[in-house]
Amino acid sequence: MRRAFKCLAVLSVAVVALPGVATALPSVKVKGSAVPIPGFPHTGNILGAGAAVRAQVSISGTEYGGFPPPLIGITAFLPVGVHLHPQGFPTCPLKTIVEEREPQRCPKGSAAGPVGKAYGVVAFGKERVHETAEISSFFAPGGGLEFFTEGHSPVSLEIPTTAHVTHLNGGGGFGPELIAQVPLVETVPGAPDASVEAIDITLGAAYRKNGKTVYYGRVPKSCPKGGFRVRSDLTFAENGNESKPETVTVNFRAPCPKR
Repeated sequence: MRRAFKCLAVLSVAVVALPGVATALPSVKVKGSAVPIPGFPHTGNILGAGAAVRAQVSISGTEYGGFPPPLIGITAFLPVGVHLHPQGFPTCPLKTIVEEREPQRCPKGSAAGPVGKAYGVVAFGKERVHETAEISSFFAPGGGLEFFTEGHSPVSLEIPTTAHVTHLNGGGGFGPELIAQVPLVETVPGAPDASVEAIDITLGAAYRKNGKTVYYGRVPKSCPKGGFRVRSDLTFAENGNESKPETVTVNFRAPCPKR
């Protein structure tokens, strides 16, 4: 028994001494579903049909001053069989979003979906207060996406984000992969960076040309038992330090069409 206690003590010291071991990770919940594209009939959660994707993310934790650590990256692995067609959509120049930060100047038809919402916590003086921001999405040159998150109260926020799509033909049991990087947001010099607590965003669009409708994304032609397999990796900056990323992986099933 004494020897067992000694071994346990040594093991405990070794674990504490390990570099880069996070004491805790935020809790993440993700929901995703195919939804209709406004103005385009026979779209949504229908096998083989054009559709937009609604993603709802909730994050909770107390690792960063009582709130979740800053979110710095999102990778979404779409279901096998999802087909993306970015060709033909008007695009918004990266300079307009990233440098000029004027999404209102993006060309007509370049929006990748309706305006979404982000909910989080920002530093306002010595206080941490909740803020709601709007997320605008646009098609980017080269087949990627751009996002512009804008908040007005209690602080003014303008956050440009870019994303790219890879593995268009799928791999590893999933379909295309969307990778987005999120910058740290310091609202007041020296204050904690902003924390994200929830995201609600819908991506998907379509256009008509020569009597034909072109969809950015289509639902797979078949659905496995239990639903479409989806995965999300959310990366956080431990204690607000980007050099110490920590990733939470969420696997879930999106519902199959009812008909």
